[in-house]
Amino acid sequence: MTVVDRLRYLRVVLVLAGLACLALYPLMLFWPSGWAWHVGHSDYPMMIVGIYATLGVFLILAARDPLANLSLIWFTVWSSAVHGGVMAVQAITQPGQMGHLAGDVPALFIVAVALAILTPGSQLAALLRTHNGAEEQV
Repeated sequence: MTVVDRLRYLRVVLVLAGLACLALYPLMLFWPSGWAWHVGHSDYPMMIVGIYATLGVFLILAARDPLANLSLIWFTVWSSAVHGGVMAVQAITQPGQMGHLAGDVPALFIVAVALAILTPGSQLAALLRTHNGAEEQV
């Protein structure tokens, strides 16, 4: 896969991940066993929805220029992997939470892996920025 292809796919994955973040609230309503961790009243779900909605908007915006948003992308990779790992342990150890192993847990790992594979490392990104800058000056 060429670097141009990787960046094209990265843009697509950023938009899809952003849309998935924005879809969290409907997923919690329509598939609670795979996406909602609380039954009954709790302030926690809306806090998570707010955080992920914000992340979703910024991931979609990052798709315009992924190289200028590497910190956000790598934050998403690592926070998704950690969040997915913590939730996987909780789903396995807490009765009635196994549905998350087919819902939000794999979704977080898929986002983390897809972004990690497609996002250029810092050296390649610097090279690409230098190359793009040289083209713009010509």
